[in-house]
Amino acid sequence: MRLVPTLLITCVLPSCIVGEDGIAVGSNAYMPHGSPNGAGAADTVSSTGSIDTTNPFFQSLGTNGRACASCHQQAEGWSITPAGVKARFDASDGLDPIFRTNDGSNRPDADISTAQARKAAFSMLRSRGVIRVGLPIPAGAEFTLDAVDDPYGYANAGDLSLFRRPLPSTNLRFLSTLMWDGRESKLDTPGDAHTFNLGAGLLQQSNDATLGHAQATSTDTSQMASIVAFETGLSTAQISDSIGGPLDSETAGGPVAIAGQTFFIGINDPLGQNPNKTAFDPRAFTLFDAWAPPATEKNDPKRQRQYAINRGQEIFNTRPIAITGVRGLNDVLGAPTIAGTCTTCHDTPNIGNHSISIALDLGLTDEGRRTSDMPLYTLRNTSTGALVKTTDPGRALITGKWADIGKFKGAILRALSARPPYFHNGSAATLADVVAFYNGRFGMNLSLQETTDLVAFLSAL
Repeated sequence: MRLVPTLLITCVLPSCIVGEDGIAVGSNAYMPHGSPNGAGAADTVSSTGSIDTTNPFFQSLGTNGRACASCHQQAEGWSITPAGVKARFDASDGLDPIFRTNDGSNRPDADISTAQARKAAFSMLRSRGVIRVGLPIPAGAEFTLDAVDDPYGYANAGDLSLFRRPLPSTNLRFLSTLMWDGRESKLDTPGDAHTFNLGAGLLQQSNDATLGHAQATSTDTSQMASIVAFETGLSTAQISDSIGGPLDSETAGGPVAIAGQTFFIGINDPLGQNPNKTAFDPRAFTLFDAWAPPATEKNDPKRQRQYAINRGQEIFNTRPIAITGVRGLNDVLGAPTIAGTCTTCHDTPNIGNHSISIALDLGLTDEGRRTSDMPLYTLRNTSTGALVKTTDPGRALITGKWADIGKFKGAILRALSARPPYFHNGSAATLADVVAFYNGRFGMNLSLQETTDLVAFLSAL
């Protein structure tokens, strides 16, 4: 089936709102071919040939006016951004359907009686583009809640406040884990990651989201299946760089190339879980090989930017990293130090997530990285009495295991420029902040030029 770029679509429902710059920003707003972002433009293609805005994905199926599209905007990489959320708040006085207290506000019983009250109630959604996920400590967990420091005065053992970014509802066929903590993942054979059932998991996720985020009283199986079919047909990537030009003309960049990218669970896995027994290739990204600098470089800005993107790809593929202190990796392998590269964890070819389900703790939820707007939880090990302080227990709230505290999956890396901020909690406002985190975390000793090149590469994905 022929793939075509997204259609020229603007406001398709009355809830659409137009911001000061003339860009549609409402709950069902869509951008023309090449949705602009800070690095250029991103685009989406669908295996059906067009973006079908009559799909239940765009319909309010619950009781609070929300649709899937409320938190998954095409122009924002099929997620949301603080800039987009703020524009919707300002244009609607905080009455757009995304602003609902069941999960959009800092606490579910927040005062929203006035515009000023709503601004305070939805401060985390507005500033970080995060949704409040309320989860309890599971029965039989290996830990208990010893103390809570919640700036919003609500979180408790039965309802921990976890502020997380909505994951993109595009490029889904490359997933090996559903949700940041894997709670919607389905395996046909328990314990066998290779039997990951994407369709079953997405059906469950669609159902749960409709009942939870949209506060529906029931769901329709055919509508849920239509949503899954719509989502799994989407491919999204940066299509142009503001300086380097088109990303799909001389290279293998852009969303059409994604639609033809090979994937299976375990592809290029570095830990020996590739079912084909093929050796891991650290050169997981080859999109911009054509932009390798020639012996005599051209000095014009366009070519220099293209060279930088290529150099950044080379750094991502080959820069040696001494991987230490990553729970879920170093401890599981019994290796205090692992000699790797960025692609050791971002191994799926030209996509960048891990091809096997794996939850890792990079230290993003550690007390030392906590900011004043985030809750802090002190957890006590029921066997040893050991304490740990974290802003989000992550996978541990699903498994109940002490060893899973602070663990999350890695996200797909395509269309990054369309959907800042980054990490599960939106703690990195820019891609430069992401690179700075990894540079400091693993002592990569990147020079200013190397940092700039790496950001250029990530921006072009």
